[in-house]
Amino acid sequence: MAISSNNLIIGLDVGSTTVKAVVMDKKTQEVLWKDYQRHETKQPEKCLEFFGIIEKEFPNLKDQTQVFMTGSGAGTVAPLINAKFVQEVNAVSLSVERFYPETGSVIELGGQDAKIIIWQEDPNSDDKRKLPTMNDKCAGGTGAVIDKIGSKLQISTEELLAVNYKGTKLHPVAGKCGVFAETDINGLQKQGVQSNELIASLFEAIVQQNLSVLTRGNTLLPQVLLLGGPNTFIPAMQDAWKHNIPKIWEERGTDLGDCENPEDLIFVPENAEYFAAIGAVLYGLEEPEGVGVFSGIENLDKYINGGRVSGLAEGSSDTGLVNEGEELNDFKTEYAVSNPEYSNFKKGQVVKAWLGIDGGSTSTKGVLVDKDKNLIAEAYGLSKGNPIPDTIEMLKNLQENVEKDGAILDIQGVGTTGYAKDMLKETFG
Repeated sequence: MAISSNNLIIGLDVGSTTVKAVVMDKKTQEVLWKDYQRHETKQPEKCLEFFGIIEKEFPNLKDQTQVFMTGSGAGTVAPLINAKFVQEVNAVSLSVERFYPETGSVIELGGQDAKIIIWQEDPNSDDKRKLPTMNDKCAGGTGAVIDKIGSKLQISTEELLAVNYKGTKLHPVAGKCGVFAETDINGLQKQGVQSNELIASLFEAIVQQNLSVLTRGNTLLPQVLLLGGPNTFIPAMQDAWKHNIPKIWEERGTDLGDCENPEDLIFVPENAEYFAAIGAVLYGLEEPEGVGVFSGIENLDKYINGGRVSGLAEGSSDTGLVNEGEELNDFKTEYAVSNPEYSNFKKGQVVKAWLGIDGGSTSTKGVLVDKDKNLIAEAYGLSKGNPIPDTIEMLKNLQENVEKDGAILDIQGVGTTGYAKDMLKETFG
């Protein structure tokens, strides 16, 4: 028996690399249809494609069916179809609390973000409070790093899924930054390390990064749900979590109840890749009937086929940031990029200086400071992938600036900061 359109409710999770969609029965909360696809940077286009498929399966959605959306791309698409936006941590939490109420923690790896949610007992009541943390500013520790390195190593999806974690030799790989993870992998590959060991080491780095940073010093509480594409589809990633989390529980004396095998408390639940989309629906079930009613695909189609560009044109203006003449001159003076001039050192002069290095993810910066804390030289260079050669080149530039007229640079001490600080510390003393 066909279900009336006003008894359906749709949830979409428009993520950084994929779009997930579900159609559910309002009364039974049964998932009637679902799909998960990469959007290849075309979020609106993939949403339009999904609605075309959904409308063939469930006709007459317009003006009858409610739609709720979450994810990084939902804010753009939702107004075009009159959908209601739902914050993604709330969406995931609703799904967890509805289908797995005994959950203590969630680890979700997305394309370009990662999140951990811990439910802690309130000592003053029977309630639980959520401690959510999210990495959405850097791709380090997310699926994007796996995609990029897998592509660089020319590993197919089938080979990636077949990687073994258990019993595989692991190598040191930086997990806090995708750039340095790639640098480490490149170096290991040049040493002849096999792809299986490289990818397993990458999974280990991602796990260690998220356990050390996203937990904010808190302990993951059992049971732990693994969500998101990488956790759902890659067995070796699941094994990496199952190996490392129990070690923390043992170190911290975490109460695991009568469970004999701690790994059993860490698992991928059914529909793990759809938890945010389903959570958006659960949020919508508590909203009034008139909220988020699907207005059709017309505006979304117009946006994709020209509206996106014309919208930018409408938002532009013929008025400049500043007017010509004196106002423009004042603006240029105030915001001019500084171009400091440093004193020339004499031939034979010994220049005692202290070196500061900032080994960033995309550039390397260096400065020299004299005993009176005056800046006497600076150098800047875009990264070429490996922080060691980048820093050597930067040091050569600093030395040339000081010694170009025959002076002698005598470095008294070195300080490092930035993503590569530990590597530089060990390398340059």
